[in-house]
Amino acid sequence: MSNPLELGLETFGDVTRNAAGQLVAHPQVIRDVIDEAVLADQVGVDFFGIGEHHREDFAVSSPEMVLATIAGRTSRIRLGSAVTVLSSDDPVRVFQRFSTLDAASNGRAEIILGRGSFTESFPLFGFPLNQYQLLFEERLDLFAALLESDRTSTPVHWRGKTRAPLTGLRVYPTTAGGTIKTWIGVGGSPESVVRAAKYRLPLILAIIGGSPLRFAPYVDLYHRALSDFGVASLPIGVHSHGHVAETDAQARAELWQPWREMRDRIGGERGWPPTSRADFEREAEEGSLYVGAPNTVARRIASTVQALGLSRFDIKYSAGALAHDILMRSIELFGREVMPRVRTILAEARTTE
Repeated sequence: MSNPLELGLETFGDVTRNAAGQLVAHPQVIRDVIDEAVLADQVGVDFFGIGEHHREDFAVSSPEMVLATIAGRTSRIRLGSAVTVLSSDDPVRVFQRFSTLDAASNGRAEIILGRGSFTESFPLFGFPLNQYQLLFEERLDLFAALLESDRTSTPVHWRGKTRAPLTGLRVYPTTAGGTIKTWIGVGGSPESVVRAAKYRLPLILAIIGGSPLRFAPYVDLYHRALSDFGVASLPIGVHSHGHVAETDAQARAELWQPWREMRDRIGGERGWPPTSRADFEREAEEGSLYVGAPNTVARRIASTVQALGLSRFDIKYSAGALAHDILMRSIELFGREVMPRVRTILAEARTTE
């Protein structure tokens, strides 16, 4: 773990319920997300990420717009997507939107590129699903060329099958620092891990079920691929779900029902069996659900960071209909109590090595 550890929070703008048990309208959910990010900045969280989705249960379809508003109300927290669905977007416009965000936030923008785990954006924007792989490969190749163009202040020369070529063109606005920190989000494909290394981009592993240790081979593959491509070490991060409350029992009680509803709704679309309380408890005890009191969550995060050699750990703190006021308390506990304890645990471990 050669890079300093960053600890972040992420949301998909999940549609929450109010005190009366009613679903909150999309506009209010978006305003709530902005307030959540402002609180994250105030309590010292390093990164705030917002996912892109195009479905009824998530309110945010344009993370950059929400992040730009957050940029005007925060001063230090880094702001990024989690993820940008590059396959169904135009890489030039993605770069322009994030270079604009980078300017507005005074250099705090980040991008996590991915294919996303949902496919609603393909028919919505007129892309064929039978080109799922090709679209991502070509758009990532072009985006890497745009990053290189910005870094070197040289024109872009690119040609592919799914988009008009760029021949000797520049893309504006450029960035003040010559780059936008760009990650590739990976859900468990070895090919995607190698692709991240090929393009010299840091890696975010989406670990949303089972033991995080099962991703150790992907970490090793990434290091070996970087070496094969002649690239120095790059950061590795993890995205997992979690929730913090004053006690373990309270955290599990608050999270269980919204988590079950969310899992069963998405799982029903994908042919998964219904979720049981035993599944939930197993994930909370030894899987990839970081739920509990600050000490519990801190110990589990530190364990994963040590085991995988991470430079970044992000928790998706929103969970289906879990209410905004509960999310705000979770954010406050994460910043004020979990983060310092994670760093203390890791520092103590280093002194005993």
